[in-house]
Amino acid sequence: MPMQLTADQLEAYYRDGYVVVEDLLPPAEVDALRERVHEYTHGGRPWGGIKVQIEPRIERGELTVAHPGDGIRKIDFLVQNDDLFRKLGLHPNIVSILEQILGPDIKMFRNSLLLKPPEVGSVKGMHQDSPYWPIEHMSLCSCWFALDDATPENGTMAVIPGGHKRGPLPHVNVTDDFVVDERYYDMAETVVTPIRAGGGLFFHSLIPHYTAPNRSTKWRRAIALSYMSAHSTYTDEGEGPVYFNVQGQTYPGCVR
Repeated sequence: MPMQLTADQLEAYYRDGYVVVEDLLPPAEVDALRERVHEYTHGGRPWGGIKVQIEPRIERGELTVAHPGDGIRKIDFLVQNDDLFRKLGLHPNIVSILEQILGPDIKMFRNSLLLKPPEVGSVKGMHQDSPYWPIEHMSLCSCWFALDDATPENGTMAVIPGGHKRGPLPHVNVTDDFVVDERYYDMAETVVTPIRAGGGLFFHSLIPHYTAPNRSTKWRRAIALSYMSAHSTYTDEGEGPVYFNVQGQTYPGCVR
């Protein structure tokens, strides 16, 4: 049977805005995903429709790396273009938990592989996801799935428990980032969430969160799989994109 949250875990998600679930995938499947990532970053695997983002400091020439793959910060659209990551995005353990939170009709808003190479991966400042995204209601759920053990040293997630209940907070532009105005939170509120490889952090799209730089000698690779109810609406101009359907129906006037 697919995994489900216990009553206590589900209560914690609604109260705190997040819950960590370990062992979503067995080690062999996690190993295969890590190897696939290495094929893309260091093995010459064709990118196809995949989008790649380089560390800004490397693009500006402020930092050099031994191999181009050591400078990759983000890879988008793997679920749509790679068989192993599509299987992850549709994994019964993940989808079953999402159904408890979002209901039976689910679409994927985005999927982004987030890389912090050893001693290269930079900070991602405190932010909420929904202020970036043209979706209402602001109640998407992401599974931040760890491909490596995510630790305080290599840049695991840190969150402000209950911060999703504050609604969307003012964000400001800073160098290489768009972050919550420092007047609206206190770093003393944050909780660091170590996650073993194969586990995931399920979190609300309004919870303030950040990741520290990777100051270790080990990789920190994770993929943010972000999902929404098919009853959500697109708030930007035009009809909006056709989103990756996870399960269930599409509704008139809602996200396609």
